[in-house]
Amino acid sequence: MAPATAELYSVTEELPQAVVPGHSESCQQVRTRIRTAPSRPVSLAERLLREGRPLVAPAGNLSPAYRTVKRLLDVVGALALLAVLGPVMLAVFLVLLITTRGRPLFGQRRAGYCGRPFLMFKFRTMAVDADRRQHEVQNEQDGPIFKNRRDPRITRIGRLLRKTSLDETPQLFSVLAGQMSLVGPRPLPVAEVARFKAWHRQRLAVNPGLTCLWQVSGRSEIGFDQWMRLDIRYVRSQNLWTDCKLLLRTPTCVLSGHGAY
Repeated sequence: MAPATAELYSVTEELPQAVVPGHSESCQQVRTRIRTAPSRPVSLAERLLREGRPLVAPAGNLSPAYRTVKRLLDVVGALALLAVLGPVMLAVFLVLLITTRGRPLFGQRRAGYCGRPFLMFKFRTMAVDADRRQHEVQNEQDGPIFKNRRDPRITRIGRLLRKTSLDETPQLFSVLAGQMSLVGPRPLPVAEVARFKAWHRQRLAVNPGLTCLWQVSGRSEIGFDQWMRLDIRYVRSQNLWTDCKLLLRTPTCVLSGHGAY
């Protein structure tokens, strides 16, 4: 008869032998596996993100009229951009389909409206094994955000896509789905949002967007806390005039490539 298997869980890094003295005979009959669980407690933010629950209450401009017009602007704008950029997006997709051996898109869980996670896609700009190689790259950004100007994991095609922001164009489908807006704070990875300070989370109170104050103010050249302040400023002053101004400023900033890496 095969020996039974028992699993013990410990919140410490090691379980000293002295913890179970006098049980050598029992251990011959019962094969024991000891698994260690992280001693770091799971934060409330991590738990809520894992469960798909909101981190903050809705804020910004909650006027029904504004929200209706903004949604209409998002749908019409996204369809227009897809019509114009569609051929370019198709060409990028086909090139990446070959150069990435069939993996042209990169999907990642991002914090959306009020912090609820959603799956966001972009054109792949890094090597397929980029996640496993992150420990090889030094973070140049302060705060929980990871960025490196000369990240060796970025491919040559990827640098061009990032410079022109073409890598973000698949998110137009997220705008059509209502998960994003044309204008709003950029959606950040769930793992990074989980490490936000409480005041940083105020930026989550509106729908994330393709462009924002950070996008037209220097992007990655801006420190993390200043980035968060710009996003919160948008939340507190959200209106159609601000949205239209940001949309008009975005093409020039994108073409300049300033802060894009």
